[in-house]
Amino acid sequence: MVLEDIQKDIQEGIPSVLPPAQPYDSSVNHAPKRKHILSEVEEKLALKNALRYFPSEQHAELLPEFKAELKTYGRIYMYRFRPNYKLHARDIKEYPGKCDQAKAIMLMIHNNLDYAVAQHPHELITYGGNGAVFQNWAQYRLTMKYLSEMTDMQTLAMYSGHPMGLFPSHKDAPRVVVTNGMMIPNYSKPDDWEKFNALGVTQYGQMTAGSFMYIGPQGIVHGTTITVLNAGRKIAVDGEDLAGKLFVTSGLGGMSGAQPKAGNIAGCITVCGEINEKATTTRHSQGWVDEVISDLDELVTRVKVAKANKEVVSIAYQGNIVDVWEKFDEANVKIDLGSDQTSLHNPWAGGYYPVGFSLEESNKMMAEDPAQFKIEIQKTLVRHADAVNKHTAKGTYFFDYGNAFLLEASRAGADIMAENGIDFKYSSYVQDIMGPMCFDYGFGPFRWVCASNDPADLLKTDEIACQVLEELQKDSPVEIQQQMADNIQWIKGAQENKLVVGSQARILYADALGRMKIAEAFNKAVERGEIGPIVLGRDHHDVSGTDSPYRETSNIYDGSQFTADMAIQNVIGDSFRGATWVSIHNGGGVGWGEVINGGFGMLLDGTADADRRLKMMLHWDVNNGIARRNWARNEGATFAIKRAMEMEPLLKVTVPNLVDEKLFN
Repeated sequence: MVLEDIQKDIQEGIPSVLPPAQPYDSSVNHAPKRKHILSEVEEKLALKNALRYFPSEQHAELLPEFKAELKTYGRIYMYRFRPNYKLHARDIKEYPGKCDQAKAIMLMIHNNLDYAVAQHPHELITYGGNGAVFQNWAQYRLTMKYLSEMTDMQTLAMYSGHPMGLFPSHKDAPRVVVTNGMMIPNYSKPDDWEKFNALGVTQYGQMTAGSFMYIGPQGIVHGTTITVLNAGRKIAVDGEDLAGKLFVTSGLGGMSGAQPKAGNIAGCITVCGEINEKATTTRHSQGWVDEVISDLDELVTRVKVAKANKEVVSIAYQGNIVDVWEKFDEANVKIDLGSDQTSLHNPWAGGYYPVGFSLEESNKMMAEDPAQFKIEIQKTLVRHADAVNKHTAKGTYFFDYGNAFLLEASRAGADIMAENGIDFKYSSYVQDIMGPMCFDYGFGPFRWVCASNDPADLLKTDEIACQVLEELQKDSPVEIQQQMADNIQWIKGAQENKLVVGSQARILYADALGRMKIAEAFNKAVERGEIGPIVLGRDHHDVSGTDSPYRETSNIYDGSQFTADMAIQNVIGDSFRGATWVSIHNGGGVGWGEVINGGFGMLLDGTADADRRLKMMLHWDVNNGIARRNWARNEGATFAIKRAMEMEPLLKVTVPNLVDEKLFN
């Protein structure tokens, strides 16, 4: 389709004349069939809910089709309404509309659904097995139409993928407010997600999937690189690097696919297990994993050679990761670092697969015998944990990568509890690494997207960000010198590591001052005409955006790790300080009922207004989280918030008085 036709299609929304039904494309990586959980009465309700998007005269034709989708896939995706044009991040100027902020959001939606980015693009799922942008294609079409009509005096309300409508607001209000999966607390169990998602009334937005801020696996490449580098520093005997050391993990999906690339950047040998051949092929074709091996004996031989030669290489094992852990134990292959990044927030619906079964056998069992599937998953988790325990007894440093591996393994009865029966044997990466080293000091995953989609703009922004960080480093306190150095090294190598998948985007870890200074420099460059507009954002996995007791806030020890005040305060505060759009989700990263997380997007258009908003919002977006971590008595956070108060006289934060432990002896 030519651009003019694409623009007309966007502006039309749901077509008035039914488009022809589209054949199921088996060449695309599809979401697993969901289990049938609705009663007969509820199935009727789901169908009525789907049909309400269309005029009554079309219902008779659409009903059998939607009924078949619900029966076959466990969901109504409305495949017929999938657009015929290619979805990818275009130049912001190519989108129809009255408001540049709305055009920026359209760009980001297209990036999330780009075939090179999305895990299951035809089911509108970006990553994590169930991280959805929309529930169905009618919602996509209606949302794009609203955005094409929006002015800067309106706000679009998004209810779990459904565009409720455009409402009058004002220029400083967010253009879009997104909520995903915001259930009444007693309805946040995994089966609740299955039921209410099948009914078409809610969705699982993950983190940056349902908030239109995913930038492909690059986002987590950086976080994983920082994590692996710092894990390597923890196990270093004499300050040595990771040369010749082995990192074993699993998952090559939308997020987990970043691991082998991060291992290469960190300088180690990486073995990453993946059962889905399509996911492996995608990452290998993109150059994110170097080699693919499906034979365990061949894998052992290859790893031993790599260790002996101190190679930097990433290897995908095509099969179940449990077999790798067990085989390496049997063959006495030393694993230096170990983790896992399968989607265990979603263990019963395709996030983790049982050992001893093929992908096809597993998917069949998942749909037709979910009770047995759950039994097999839990048996596999026990075996997985047992194999990890054997390696840690030999000196492996294992960390939970925030995917609920330890949580689900404990629920399966695996031997992973500490002696006190309360804590896990192993720390999460936030407890040991990212929390005390990064989040407490305000360092987190700041990111930007070049709205021109021009690689030259990305190169220029890399140069600007590097210059800003190098200037800030000169006066940075010793407490954050390592973080500054790591991120300067990262941004200098960003181009050569070919991290772009989808939009022309970049990520680096920066504190509040760094984010504000970089954003200010970008905005000035836009004003001078050196680059096109920039969309700012971040991962929800950050200092302030997420309350998650087993991940982002796992290094909060005052008992408040199970509260969600911080995430809610964060998104409310971003809303009235100038964000272009905001989002709040239930469940991202570790599962429904386990986390509340929020995010934002902000367009920099070179105006003084954008400069005002970025300084207000970015300062709050980070310091809200530092203040909370400080109140939990985290030493690094108290240091950081005192420093922030020295720089900003209007900031006044309550600092805790420490209690002498001797009082309790």
